[in-house]
Amino acid sequence: MKTFLDGRLSVTTGDITRVKADAIVNAANSTLLGGGGVDGAIHRAGGADILEECRRLRATRYPDGLPTGQAAETGAGRLAARYVIHTVGPVWHGGAHGEAQKLADCYRNSLELAAKLGIQSIAFPAISTGIYGYPREKAARVAWQEISRFVSGHPSPRMISLVFFAPDDERIFLDNTGE
Repeated sequence: MKTFLDGRLSVTTGDITRVKADAIVNAANSTLLGGGGVDGAIHRAGGADILEECRRLRATRYPDGLPTGQAAETGAGRLAARYVIHTVGPVWHGGAHGEAQKLADCYRNSLELAAKLGIQSIAFPAISTGIYGYPREKAARVAWQEISRFVSGHPSPRMISLVFFAPDDERIFLDNTGE
C-alpha cells in the first residue's frame, strides 16, 4: 500500500467488498439495481438489503435512474462498511463528450456526500474503467486531480482509499498521479 496527500489517500489492490471503511463506493449503473463488475460484487456480498434500498431510491428520488456523475447512499447490508455510496460513471465515447468532467463529478459528489454523512473513511474502486471503457491512464489522472482538489479544502473524510481489483490497475494509477 502506498500513501499520498499527507497520508489521507492510500492506494492498494484488493477486494473492495472486504474493505473496513465507513463507506465504499459502488461504480453503479443508472438503474441502481445491480449489474456486473464492482456493482454486481457489492450487491452479491452486501445482500438483498442494498437492492431493497436502491429500489426505494428509484421509487422516490431517482425514478429515471441515478444520473451520471451523481451520488446516492444506501446502507451496506452484510458488508463491513456502514454505507454504500453509489455513483454512475461515464461511458467512454472518445473523450469529447464531457467524460472527464462527469468522472470528476463522480469522485467529488461521492466525497461531498461522505462529508455530509460524517464519514471519516471511504474506499473507491476504479470508476468507469471496466465495461464503460474509460482509458485507465486518463481515469487515473482525473481521480488524482479530483481527490487532491477535494482533500486540500475539506477535513473529512480523513482517509480515502483507492482499492484496485488488479495489480496492473494500481500500477497504472501510480504511474499517472502526477507525484
